[in-house]
Amino acid sequence: MASEEKTKVVLLACGSFNPITNMHLRMFELARDHLEDTGRYKVVKGIVSPVGDPYVKKGLIKACHRVRMARLATENSDWITVDDWECQQIKWVPTANVLRHYHGELISNENIDDDVDKGKGRKRRKLEDNENAGQSSRINTNADTPQLKLLCGADVLESFGVPSLWKTDDIEEIVSHHGMVCITRSGCDPEKFINQSDLLYKHRENIHVVREWVTNDISATHVRRSLRRGQSVRYLLPDPVVNYIQENNLFSAESEQNNADVILAPFQR
Repeated sequence: MASEEKTKVVLLACGSFNPITNMHLRMFELARDHLEDTGRYKVVKGIVSPVGDPYVKKGLIKACHRVRMARLATENSDWITVDDWECQQIKWVPTANVLRHYHGELISNENIDDDVDKGKGRKRRKLEDNENAGQSSRINTNADTPQLKLLCGADVLESFGVPSLWKTDDIEEIVSHHGMVCITRSGCDPEKFINQSDLLYKHRENIHVVREWVTNDISATHVRRSLRRGQSVRYLLPDPVVNYIQENNLFSAESEQNNADVILAPFQR
């Protein structure tokens, strides 16, 4: 298939990135290879969107540090960028709303050819405006507009089954209007989970499961544990991120107790 006939895709990864790891970056590469190997897609951009502080996850450090580490991690990439729109909102933003926001930007061509990190030419929208305009931005009426797909690990896909963590309507919007690229992780069986869910099975063609044959179980949780214990995390994180953590004394026993007595934002709904 000629390049101009392929469907353009933008990959969006939402999450805490507390801190961003080499595995987070590896997911983008795996997803791009998988989609382009089908001969149907051309991946044109990857976006890292750190969750805002109002998510109040236990151990979550300030968004300013998480965004800075993500930008350091991607500074040498020619296609993966970082956007701080989500973490600048005054309230926690459900993932479906984040996708809605970026889909709207793609439709209006505000973001795809710009440097997302520097925010050139980008109109920052209030969360309330985005929610009100969300319904109209879900439908892509321009064939040249890239598709926006949620990039995640299999653990995120399986979290759809956690009671009250996700709204059913949000799950349907994500898988039916956008689609997902799901990277396998040790201990998870995304194909089985999809088969057991009527909703996911209905939209299974929109869920790309990518098997990582070179297994890598790096997780931010394990990284923070090592840092608390004074152990090396080099080669688990990009060197600039390791240096930033050391310079700012991030991730301590005290920081791990952040939000310890607060209910996670999705469960507050």
